[in-house]
Amino acid sequence: MILKDSFFAAGVNSESIKLYDLRSFDKGPFVTFKLTQEKECDWTGLKFSRDGKTILISTNGSIIRLIDAFHGTPLQTFTGHLNNKGIPIEASFSPDSQFIFSGSTDGRVHVWNADTGYKVCVLNADHPGPVQCVQFNPKYMMLASACTNMAFWLPTIEDT
Repeated sequence: MILKDSFFAAGVNSESIKLYDLRSFDKGPFVTFKLTQEKECDWTGLKFSRDGKTILISTNGSIIRLIDAFHGTPLQTFTGHLNNKGIPIEASFSPDSQFIFSGSTDGRVHVWNADTGYKVCVLNADHPGPVQCVQFNPKYMMLASACTNMAFWLPTIEDT
């Protein structure tokens, strides 16, 4: 379940998303999106982008989905990160929602462009196991990834 201002989304049986307005919660969802169910994994997390236009779906497999928050239309499928243990691995938006970050069972963090779906880079950390948590501090553009230890990432600008 995720909140965005006075709206929240709830995933149901890894196949539909129901959107509710907190001001009229007792009336039920104002829209339901039915999505194709993944055969090899279940949904483990939902997140709104900062502008509220998209929803990121994390799974316990090697698939992350991005859907349109107004129509439920699939926009991107992000793959290429490893999740061979079937555990919930969190995916997150960058503060500007241009990039998707996800952990991996190989101890690395994978980064995709949200618009194109192309993988931008892989961050190698000293994580000895699966990276299940990836979160941004939007005020300082700092990324934190966690396993049994924690790593902090700050963007750098390289001269070209």
